[in-house]
Amino acid sequence: MASRPGSDPGAGARRQHRAWSIGGALVGVAALAWIFGRLDYERLYDALATANGVFLVLVPIAIAAEQLVRAWKWRQILYPLRAVPTLRLFGAIMAGYLGNLLIPLGVSPLVRSWLIARLEALKFTVVLASVAIDRLIDGVVFTGFVAAVLALAAFPDPGGDIRFGLVIGGVGSFALFALLLALLARYKRDVEDGRSWIMRLAVRLPLRFAERARTLLRSFAQGVVWPAEPWRRVAVVLASVVIKLIAATHFLWAGLAFGVVLRPVEYLFLIVFLGFIVILTHFARIAGGFIVGAVFALGLFGIESERAVAMTLVVQVASLATVAAIGACALWRQGFTLGDLRRAEGAGVRGG
Repeated sequence: MASRPGSDPGAGARRQHRAWSIGGALVGVAALAWIFGRLDYERLYDALATANGVFLVLVPIAIAAEQLVRAWKWRQILYPLRAVPTLRLFGAIMAGYLGNLLIPLGVSPLVRSWLIARLEALKFTVVLASVAIDRLIDGVVFTGFVAAVLALAAFPDPGGDIRFGLVIGGVGSFALFALLLALLARYKRDVEDGRSWIMRLAVRLPLRFAERARTLLRSFAQGVVWPAEPWRRVAVVLASVVIKLIAATHFLWAGLAFGVVLRPVEYLFLIVFLGFIVILTHFARIAGGFIVGAVFALGLFGIESERAVAMTLVVQVASLATVAAIGACALWRQGFTLGDLRRAEGAGVRGG
């Protein structure tokens, strides 16, 4: 049906998007209200008041250590293009997460790519391609943890729905990540050989856009790199494993602060289960997905709601505070401001 003269063709899509966001927010608020409405707040207060401060401090340290290992892994991926110091990459990663807090649209890869491109005189799309490789390797390793949890973890699941969901999610994720890695390798090869159909399509664009499009496509292909040294290749994969293991300790330290101890494989179950929950609730725009999912998952292991909420809040607050503090410090140290994050978002949208 044709639009009426003067009407905005995108208005309907925006209304649908807004309705979906509002609906997701309401679902999230209702779930959070159900959880917090059933709490014994006196017991929650007692748990928080008697928490072990040493273990509480270890939570933000583990969060920062996880991202420091991620920065070192990214350095190995970027090495064929530029030997960028690990601490500089660490600052860019934390600034990217800070950008996610300020602009909740998944801009973290754009922000960190923009920052490193500016600091190292690299093209934005070159750095963005290396971030894509980084994320996809993480994804493949994550599916290995899904397989380990399915093989080793025992958790209450009378109907088998959770296990079935993990199987479907794990198999689907592995197939998707492996396919995307193969497509990136094929894309790079075709661009270098002049056989890329995307490049041929770009030629058909108006002249003022065609050259810009070809430049962006070529620079993205340049960023699809893999270290030449075998030890760096192994290091990238092992670093992804270490990142997941450190992530599992977030709930270890938070739990120890409140006297909660789980089996090692149960901490792995938490990162796998919450990994899928966070992704699903993000796309469904359901607010509070991490808190709801964590309290539910901890409840599967018999942890009372008050301690589960306390552990989850510690991990959530520690994550936000660590990102805010280190991300802002990294921006300040490199001479950037919070307003520059908006420019980074704009650069990503324009592909600049």
